[in-house]
Amino acid sequence: MKPCNARAVTLACSLVLLTVLGGPAWAQLAVSSNDNKALLVDGVNTVVQNAPSDTVTIIDLGVVPPKVVGELRAPGSWASPPQSVAVAPDESIALVTSSTKVDPADSKKTVPDDVVTVIDLKASPPAVLATLHAGRGPSGVSINRAGTLALVANRGDGTVSVFSIRGKTVTPVGTVDLGEPNSTPSLPLFTPDGTRAFVTRNGDHKVSILKVAGTTVEYTKQDISANLRPYGLQITPKGDVAIVANIGNGPTGGADTLTIIDIAANPPRAIDSLSIGLIPEGIALSPDGTFLAVMVMNGSNLPKASPFYRDYGLLKVMRVAGRTITPLAEARIGHWCEGIAWSRTQRTVVVQCMVEKEIEVFAFDGARLTPAGAIKVSGGPAGIRTAE
Repeated sequence: MKPCNARAVTLACSLVLLTVLGGPAWAQLAVSSNDNKALLVDGVNTVVQNAPSDTVTIIDLGVVPPKVVGELRAPGSWASPPQSVAVAPDESIALVTSSTKVDPADSKKTVPDDVVTVIDLKASPPAVLATLHAGRGPSGVSINRAGTLALVANRGDGTVSVFSIRGKTVTPVGTVDLGEPNSTPSLPLFTPDGTRAFVTRNGDHKVSILKVAGTTVEYTKQDISANLRPYGLQITPKGDVAIVANIGNGPTGGADTLTIIDIAANPPRAIDSLSIGLIPEGIALSPDGTFLAVMVMNGSNLPKASPFYRDYGLLKVMRVAGRTITPLAEARIGHWCEGIAWSRTQRTVVVQCMVEKEIEVFAFDGARLTPAGAIKVSGGPAGIRTAE
């Protein structure tokens, strides 16, 4: 039999993977936000003229191969961490942020947006429940494990918006000022117990700590120094370690880093860093926290004339053991790729690729990544999340 092709899932490949995975399948939703405004033209981000609406694709990761179960229109943007989507723990709703929109005064430019869309995942077909407003340039978004509170980082004004959640009703309840308008907060993430949240600050190379009590969220004025331009963030299921993806200073050819933060310490502190490659944008821990998937841009988004251009990105999987991260597996992926999601079984990893307008699928056996097809979406997939 021919090996499974990374661009198309065949029936034979599906049967082989199903045999490998074994056991019954059950639904697990991944929500992908797809930006139709952006087009990469030889390394230059170009605004698409008369672009169709942005979309959201809902994918079932509980089956092999994963399948699309719904798609709808909702604004989104690549100009934020790929964790610009959040899914409620009971998979009832999803929140999708839109950090940029086409400039009404100049269709060749984008300007900051302020929209957060609430999507009803239980509806058939899935539908927009509400359109809310956050601060300037809302980007990373997270929901706590209780499903009662959401935080949105506003990159344009140095704040974090707070939303309460009751069932499918999402209500703005406050704003947290991080004290520096140019700090470019990118992603807030709750600790598993919900009493704290950590926020990456891309503009001034810090990670801030927030105190959470009910719907009251306060900036503690405690900051952790990370490496250059902290962006993506994950916290282990035990709540003892945070891992920060630092995207560095752009297309300079340097090796960017992951920062390991001991958040069980008092006060929390950075304890180690690991070189990972050029621009590690997408980052996702497996459900049990033993594996970390990282999307490395690898120069795939640069002009072909650049000495740092590479004709592929990289999906890397690292083993996480306590406070130690070690390389385990990697695979070549498409160009200008973004977010990552794991199946509950930890046997499937998906990664978004903007240029190809597809979500590439990989089988993972605990040691190796194997291409297992691709899911075409309507737009450049720029943010993805499952329930956490």
